[in-house]
Amino acid sequence: MSGKPELKGRAARLARLLPTGPGQAARTPFVLLVFLLLGGGLICLLVLNSALSEGAFKLDDLQRGTKNLTDEEQALQRDIDAYSAPESLQRRARELGMVPGGDPAFLDPGGTVKGVPSPAPGVRQPAAHPPLVLAPEAMTDGPTPTGR
Repeated sequence: MSGKPELKGRAARLARLLPTGPGQAARTPFVLLVFLLLGGGLICLLVLNSALSEGAFKLDDLQRGTKNLTDEEQALQRDIDAYSAPESLQRRARELGMVPGGDPAFLDPGGTVKGVPSPAPGVRQPAAHPPLVLAPEAMTDGPTPTGR
């Protein structure tokens, strides 16, 4: 016979499922595929790591810029607060020649005056001058329509 024992029954059915050819699957393509997959995975990890590092540097720069802008905003807000303080406003108004006002008077919707207005203390009232009336010729650039 052929040197192999002849199988019967269930063992024969199972033996038919196994390959009986002389060749085995070549190992070289499988090993090459595994190396390619591992190499591709390592390259992908390297690219991903580089992108994450670049993003971290950008984030650090943006945070530093945000901190600088926040510091500048706070300095400007301190300047605004200093300029709008009552003592500062009073000092700047006096430098401009302004004085505190006197008692105000109020108008009702009906047109009546409530209260007695008074001028600011220490301020001279300007002398009342009659309004300046210009001649009709002085009000136009050229001769009048009547020919004068």
